[in-house]
Amino acid sequence: MDALVLLRDLASRPRHAADALRGRLDPAVLAAHPGGHPNSVAWLLWHTGREIDAQLAALTGEDEVWETRGIAKQLGLGEEGAAVGYGHTPEQARAIEVTDGEALLDYVEAALDAFDFHLAGVTFADLDDIVDEAWDPPVTRAARLVSILDDAIQHLAQAAYVLGMPQRG
Repeated sequence: MDALVLLRDLASRPRHAADALRGRLDPAVLAAHPGGHPNSVAWLLWHTGREIDAQLAALTGEDEVWETRGIAKQLGLGEEGAAVGYGHTPEQARAIEVTDGEALLDYVEAALDAFDFHLAGVTFADLDDIVDEAWDPPVTRAARLVSILDDAIQHLAQAAYVLGMPQRG
């Protein structure tokens, strides 16, 4: 199996994880802050879309679907929503409030569509391209693509975990 086949298989995993959340995200779940953590389920889903979208746009030079698909306007999160969430203060994280789970999942799906489109044009030789020299060692395209997917999978799994918790009330 070559690296591109493996990478394309990995790229399908966040989509399956997101699809498993559909129809299960009511406003109470989206607003849940287990253990008082500042990152709600809505934050986890928003961040999943943002990190895929922003990192992919930086990698490809294309515009973010956040703007091109009108997600920014639809979710109405203002300046906090345009960020990615890395380094958010607890107050900034708590400011990410969304009651429409399907809209969040649609954003994740749109970001994954852009990811898949990019990946379809990547060749084996492209995987070794250095895309970020700010790290030691410098980051290759392959490492960045895996990193984007790894982060998405982690955050979608966290959201799924919260959905599996017994609801108090």
